[in-house]
Amino acid sequence: MHDLAILFSILGVFLLGAISPGPSFVVVSRIAISSSRADGVMAAIGMGLGGFLFACIAMAGLTAILLQVEWLNLALRVAGGAYLVWLGINIWRAAPEPIEVAETVAGRPGTLWKSFLRALFVQLSNPKTAIFYASMFAALLPSPTPTWMLFALPPLLFLNETMWYTVVALGFSSRGPRAVYLRSKAWIDRAAGLVVGALGLKLITDSARTSL
Repeated sequence: MHDLAILFSILGVFLLGAISPGPSFVVVSRIAISSSRADGVMAAIGMGLGGFLFACIAMAGLTAILLQVEWLNLALRVAGGAYLVWLGINIWRAAPEPIEVAETVAGRPGTLWKSFLRALFVQLSNPKTAIFYASMFAALLPSPTPTWMLFALPPLLFLNETMWYTVVALGFSSRGPRAVYLRSKAWIDRAAGLVVGALGLKLITDSARTSL
């Protein structure tokens, strides 16, 4: 029972981390509104897979290398920030383009995979997430950690992330939010682009500041 309580506390902490606003939330909500419900769910699965990969990396102890090898940690942070800036610029530039809703309501295989990969890349672009996973595991996992918990946590964290972002996708793909988006697409997309780009710039500047 004590180990189960620890497991649920870890899942709760990571759920709170997923709920906190960030580029992942912006990207999933925008995909769900501008494309289709199926695209939004695929984006949620992409976020979940990113969480699963980070959990596996943390379990393998590879994030300890990032904490010890400063130049590699810095390089990954800058690369992740640059990707978010690039994504924000592209969202901004595409803001005036109209959307043919009739063609995107059901979701097509090509757009579904594109939504999945975009969400996965956004999730993986932020090394801070990997360090968050490693830090939480170090703080919350019992010592010694039961073997079953080591194998159970990655798939459970996949479900954690996927379920939350599926809720986001379902909410933002509903008729009301979609209608609001279509009326104000250019302004909403520009705001989303600014948010994602600003988060990328913050990641780059924070990395530069810590390296000085």
